[in-house]
Amino acid sequence: MDLYQYDLETEAQEFVDVPHWIDQDISVPTVAAITDGGCNSGAYMPAVTYHQALQTMNEWGDEVLEYIEDELGEIPSPGDPASWMAWATFYLSTAVELWAGMALDAIEDQLEDE
Repeated sequence: MDLYQYDLETEAQEFVDVPHWIDQDISVPTVAAITDGGCNSGAYMPAVTYHQALQTMNEWGDEVLEYIEDELGEIPSPGDPASWMAWATFYLSTAVELWAGMALDAIEDQLEDE
């Protein structure tokens, strides 16, 4: 199913719950783009822009890490990032990409049922 066919204004929250740590107006095509190329591809800049990721992790970091642990069974190591901001982008990107994969599956399932 080609979810890029949806208008950029078609919000994912019409189909799935969007966690507080993701922009609430994230579009269906953006979710598809995240699953195709990850956050680092530029598909979801709030997760890779240092100041935005750090702000999100300051506010929602416990929930983000809990989400990752629930999905993966552990918190992965980011290696040896150079700064706290690099840690923030690593963990936020990881969580957003995990959520996008789940969201894409749920959206496709709902659309197939229509």
